[in-house]
Amino acid sequence: MKQATRAIPEGFHTITPHLVCEGAARALDFYHECFGAVEVSRMPGPDGRIMHAEMRIGDSMFMLCDDFPDYGSPGPLGLKGSPVVIHLYVRDADAVWERAMAAGARATMPLGDAFWGDRYGQFVDPFGHRWAVATHIRDMTVDEIQQAMAREMPPECGGA
Repeated sequence: MKQATRAIPEGFHTITPHLVCEGAARALDFYHECFGAVEVSRMPGPDGRIMHAEMRIGDSMFMLCDDFPDYGSPGPLGLKGSPVVIHLYVRDADAVWERAMAAGARATMPLGDAFWGDRYGQFVDPFGHRWAVATHIRDMTVDEIQQAMAREMPPECGGA
């Protein structure tokens, strides 16, 4: 008897990022080098651009393709940036940070110990995508986080 098709494919979660960028093949290499991403599949089109690719970081899948602005699919470089930040929890934020910087990422929020209990920093990759890299270093209650935020944030941002 044939098994029923799964509504969410094996290995995927309910939400799956689908990144669009100029130079998707180079992006696949960057994500492998920096994050240890494993390439699951790659489907180049007739002109060699990536029509669809899938990668896994830890237990999470993401999709990737080249930009096709003539078909309504521009990447963040063509859009002059992205408001989306992809948050990535890792075992060693410092090591991932160093690899990303060495591979051409640009820091937008320096890596440091954040008031909410993470070692945390943000950067933009060479393809225009924004990433937050974090290692959880301290468990805190919501009240503890709010108190720490009040101590560390400037008054114009809600701090004391």
